[in-house]
Amino acid sequence: MPIYFELSSGELPLAIDSIGNHWRQESVRRPKGFPHYHWLQTEKGTGEVLIEGKKLVLTEGIGVLIAPFVPHSYYQVSDWETAFVTFVGKLEADIDKIVGPERYISATDNAGFSYREWIERIISGHEARQNEPVRLSADCYDFLVNIGSRKDYPGGLEQPLYQRYVLPVIKEIETKHQQDIQVQALADTVYISPQYLSRLFKRFVGCSTSTYLTNYRMIKAKELLVSHPNLEVQQISFRVGYHDASHFTAMFKNTTGYTPLEFRRLHR
Repeated sequence: MPIYFELSSGELPLAIDSIGNHWRQESVRRPKGFPHYHWLQTEKGTGEVLIEGKKLVLTEGIGVLIAPFVPHSYYQVSDWETAFVTFVGKLEADIDKIVGPERYISATDNAGFSYREWIERIISGHEARQNEPVRLSADCYDFLVNIGSRKDYPGGLEQPLYQRYVLPVIKEIETKHQQDIQVQALADTVYISPQYLSRLFKRFVGCSTSTYLTNYRMIKAKELLVSHPNLEVQQISFRVGYHDASHFTAMFKNTTGYTPLEFRRLHR
């Protein structure tokens, strides 16, 4: 049942305030919330989180990221073991620009990214004294970006309309975001009108098709800006589907509040 605190300096863009896994989770009640972004995930058994009048059931692999000062409580349903991590750093106030404005976000381990394995890797590196502070800051960013891009939207995943129309388009966006794809072409892939597709996206995802496409491209651009510091902005623009670097820069700043170069400097 390891737990570790302050793995690196809070003067970095992102840092870990606390982290742990294989935790025999006891009941917790926080009427004033927690002061930092807090990720809680089930490793074994089942737990329930009560937050803003809703109940989230966390079975194996499912986790929730809770924003600072959001009242919540959670308790064991059956033999509950959890992994958790809390984030601080100079960019702490801007984490909502990475994950989105929601006060809590549910996400699940998937083929592309495992939050549980990420926590295990960070803890193993810390115990072996192998975590390099700047790399750890980038790892925190990677963790949060994956939550922002793969969050589960309540009530959507099992709905037939979501499965038939929205999910195929999301997969199309994820595989072809580098190309000059338009909403009309995306709607054509599922044989419905662009207007109806956007209504479905707003219902199940919370935004229009075009906004989802833009946000996904911005997420990939952030990843490239941080992980490939030698790539020029124009090259990144092309890689995420924008052939006009000026337009890409304007869209990036409108979405994140920073120019691409400002964003890169914040993470270097």
